[in-house]
Amino acid sequence: MKAVSMILFVTVLMVGCANSSKLQPMTLRAPAGTNAAVSQQLEVGNQLFAQHDWNGARDAYVATIKAAPDLAEAHYNLALALERLGDKTGSRQHYIQAANLAPGNKVIWDAPPLRKHETTLGLEKKSFQDVNPR
Repeated sequence: MKAVSMILFVTVLMVGCANSSKLQPMTLRAPAGTNAAVSQQLEVGNQLFAQHDWNGARDAYVATIKAAPDLAEAHYNLALALERLGDKTGSRQHYIQAANLAPGNKVIWDAPPLRKHETTLGLEKKSFQDVNPR
């Protein structure tokens, strides 16, 4: 009985560890001071993304970018949606735009989706904390 309990405990522990290593990237919200309509449009995209409606999220993020082209969070979220849709070229372009629009945003610069493309992105710096350009 003790051996069965131990095997069950180890199995549960392994499953829990395996699941935690595959955390899904989170969408970003608009920063404080962003126009209310733009923030709302971005939030619509985030809700669609959370529902796994990648096409709907993409469309909402594109609309957000049309209204606020310099909103790094919208470019980052669009990159996440495009990556889910299999558009690697489009996602890379928007990861680059997000990073270049938000040089001080640690979440964007150090996010795993952005880092996995770092060798092909041509970013000016390795991180927002890196004072030495490449």
